[in-house]
Amino acid sequence: MAAVARLSLLWVWLTLLLALCLRVMPMADGWQVWRPDWLGLMLLYWCMKQPDRVGVFHGFILGLLLDLIEGAPLGQNALSLSLLAFLGALVYPRFRTYSLIQQAVLIFVLLGLVQLVNQWLRTLFGPFSMHLSFLLPSLISAALWPWLATLFKALGRRSANE
Repeated sequence: MAAVARLSLLWVWLTLLLALCLRVMPMADGWQVWRPDWLGLMLLYWCMKQPDRVGVFHGFILGLLLDLIEGAPLGQNALSLSLLAFLGALVYPRFRTYSLIQQAVLIFVLLGLVQLVNQWLRTLFGPFSMHLSFLLPSLISAALWPWLATLFKALGRRSANE
């Protein structure tokens, strides 16, 4: 049983690190705004799937790694991803009862709030113009939520059958 738990935790960290790589993958300047928030989406997925194993600590560690990779002020992304994991834990009991469309709307709200906090922190650290295009990654991530949840559910069923 302990081997299965270790394998499960390894799978969680592997998917979170893959999402981190997708988050920092270089893209053309005009396309940056269209990139889904893969890291936030994956963190929320695991916070909802395994709330006893994935939480604020994971968000903080991934945020620190993201700060180091992006060269952002240390703690900026750590704060926002920790906040996202906390909000995910806060809405977890109701989230599980929602349909996929309702879940996607809630994902948009959660990621949008975190993006708003992140934008606010950027204005504190220097000159930064804020416009509503910062919500596009949250909107795209919410649109991807039903696909991601269905994919991981199918993968979980397939691995359980083997």
